[in-house]
Amino acid sequence: RAPATLMLDDALAKIIHRDGSKGIKNAKIHGMAPLGAHSCMGDFPADLAPDAWKHVKVRPGKGGTLQKSSSSPALGVSGTGLGGSNYGTGTMHAAFVGLGGVPRGLAPPPPKAGAAAPRPNPPSQFRVFYDRGDLPIAIMHGAVGGGRIAWKVDIEKLDFHHYLPIFFDGAREQEEPYRFLAVQGVYDLLEKGGPKILPVVPQLIIPLKTALNTRNPVVICTILKIIQSLVKSGDMIGEALVPYYRQLLPVLNIFKNNNLNIGDKIDYNQRKNMNLGGIIAETLEMLEVTGGEDAFINIKYMIPTYESAVLA
Repeated sequence: RAPATLMLDDALAKIIHRDGSKGIKNAKIHGMAPLGAHSCMGDFPADLAPDAWKHVKVRPGKGGTLQKSSSSPALGVSGTGLGGSNYGTGTMHAAFVGLGGVPRGLAPPPPKAGAAAPRPNPPSQFRVFYDRGDLPIAIMHGAVGGGRIAWKVDIEKLDFHHYLPIFFDGAREQEEPYRFLAVQGVYDLLEKGGPKILPVVPQLIIPLKTALNTRNPVVICTILKIIQSLVKSGDMIGEALVPYYRQLLPVLNIFKNNNLNIGDKIDYNQRKNMNLGGIIAETLEMLEVTGGEDAFINIKYMIPTYESAVLA
């Protein structure tokens, strides 16, 4: 199952990247993951722990100072140009020409657009509800039946309008135990939900969109697997998603061609179905097949390079 696979990947990443560059702690330091509480009782008072978050970098616009745009050429950039001339003296055109037409060197290259760069992952409502003890779940430990969720009530008796959007929102978490409980909880609810799932579909769009907009490949793969399980969990769910393609598909258009080109080598990641381009193509085909007659034209509108998988 996907939750257990994610936990194994985390353990493997800790072994390979011993410097912590791929861990959740590094993501918190760089503002890419939500910060947890100082203790189970909440945060410490500011006068008792003034340096509690001193190692966390403050992003611009979140209390930090504004930074110069890298697209402004030669403002404050120092270096040596052609003929030993210095450029970057603080004027707008200093990188192009100096006094008397003496070249000052080349202008700095344009910055990357960053369309595929990961975005900060805001805290989810699932984290808040779980920390508060409002969710009827617990981790089932033990050799037999371990790695599953122990539900304190029957899933069929739950209010899906309340709980299903919360679990969907928590599927983008990257920290344990939130991620395991949320992802496994989504699969359990979709498996036992039946006819209760279809009326809740409009409430699931914002959590799905928020997760996809993080542009984190691991999060996107997890969400796409959940979307596949969602459309297979009941009748008419695929057609109910068609009006919301404009919210869900733009990010998929960015990563659609994100495939590995390794020649005749073996991609061992395919065992876990984490090839982003492949799982996007698989999800789009499933959406077209289950979305009815209007699905293809709506997918084509958002992803122009998509070709139909249904034979005429």
